[in-house]
Amino acid sequence: MTTSVRGDQLARLLGRWHSLPGRRRSPDYAALAGAVRGLLSDGRLALGVRLPAERELAEALAISRTTVSAAYRALRETGHLASRRGAGSWTTLPNGHRVASSGLWTPDDDLDMIDLGCAASAAPVELVPAARAAADDLPRYLGSAGYHPTGLPELRAAVAEAYTTRGVPTSPEQILITSGTQQALDLVLRLSVPVGATVLVETPTYPNALAALAARRARISTHGLDIEAGWDGEMLLGALRQTKPRMTYVIPEFHNPTGHLMPTELRERLVATAHSAGTDLIVDESFVDLPLDDPAMPPPVAVFDRHSRVTSIGGMSKAYWGGLRIGWVRASAPLVQRLAAIRVGVDMASPVLEQLVAVHLLRIADEIVSARRAQLRFRRDTLVAALRSQLPEWRLVVPRGGVTLWAELDGPISSALSRAAEDVGVRLAPGPRFGLDGTLERFLRLPFTLPADDLAEAVRRIASVRHDLDHAARPTWRTPVVIT
Repeated sequence: MTTSVRGDQLARLLGRWHSLPGRRRSPDYAALAGAVRGLLSDGRLALGVRLPAERELAEALAISRTTVSAAYRALRETGHLASRRGAGSWTTLPNGHRVASSGLWTPDDDLDMIDLGCAASAAPVELVPAARAAADDLPRYLGSAGYHPTGLPELRAAVAEAYTTRGVPTSPEQILITSGTQQALDLVLRLSVPVGATVLVETPTYPNALAALAARRARISTHGLDIEAGWDGEMLLGALRQTKPRMTYVIPEFHNPTGHLMPTELRERLVATAHSAGTDLIVDESFVDLPLDDPAMPPPVAVFDRHSRVTSIGGMSKAYWGGLRIGWVRASAPLVQRLAAIRVGVDMASPVLEQLVAVHLLRIADEIVSARRAQLRFRRDTLVAALRSQLPEWRLVVPRGGVTLWAELDGPISSALSRAAEDVGVRLAPGPRFGLDGTLERFLRLPFTLPADDLAEAVRRIASVRHDLDHAARPTWRTPVVIT
């Protein structure tokens, strides 16, 4: 079912769309068409959305219907609107503007490159002692086959206890240990999303989630996040009611890449609306352990679940180390058993030794995570200061947690800037990687997981190529890289 947007909703998204006064002032219809194109390119207005009728939008904007008609006509001429008599008009993009959104792999690491494409930290100092302690624990498991499809009992208990502490009573039987959060997502999609089913996601969103959905051949519908306000609750819940997707994937805690934190009221309404729409929720909690400014953390989305509609996924990659491939699913016990049955056909079970390492790390979680937060807070502040000093024309919203900053650039140059930055030894993740069909060219994700000196140097190099970007030579082919 196609999502539609009402006149008042589109008017709110458009904001101050009028042309600026002056000798070169554009006609109102051209300014309106340009504003709609801007919403599309920024990902705030999804593709395939039915726009309001001309009369309805004219009333919402307090302008003439003739102006709206001319704007719609201009959008059709540029390929940003498709219309059919009697059925309405839908947002689209011109031919040739569509790009893939999946992550790509590089064969090896370039040690001379400052890699801002990867939003993950180095291992904590506690990892080596934990690994040694885990090796000492290993002999008591060597007498068995070593296959534990749902995970080691002690690790499942530790993860369940962490959920209970956060206010979601959880038993070990409700936990499935996986090989990272990505596998947790993949298993849930394998079980719950048939080929061709509709899945609603935020835009921007985590690119490897889009890759997993593409692998399932899901029909992806999107809800746009604003760089300052985050989720528009009315638009999100309206999209749920209209499309009735099989599944909705959200990142409510320090969203990747924007860093937004979903408010409590929207969490509760999201669960209620999902239930009424017959939609299951996948809640990605990868960054839940990383509040940086001590914000009052809302309760987990699963607190509001009364009908087993919420499946939570998480892992140890962001707060601990990406090389420790330990993730988990929290769901109803029957669903965990069904996921484990599917998991046997994928990789049998997670490595016993890595699970034991995770057990030891979780025992000292407060110490590790506290140090990680302090480290990330300092690095975030260093990155923000460097950007405001050297690229003041960029618009920033300082994230209160997580590991990434979402910057609005001074033009639709994200991909071009990423290519130019690689020439000076900086690898970037351009905005279109986090959306669909070539949108988000005005945005750039910048993680603050590297040392502060590297972040400051990276910004200096980016600024040095930005000022010459309009006169850059034709780009050459690049080696594919992984975006995490």
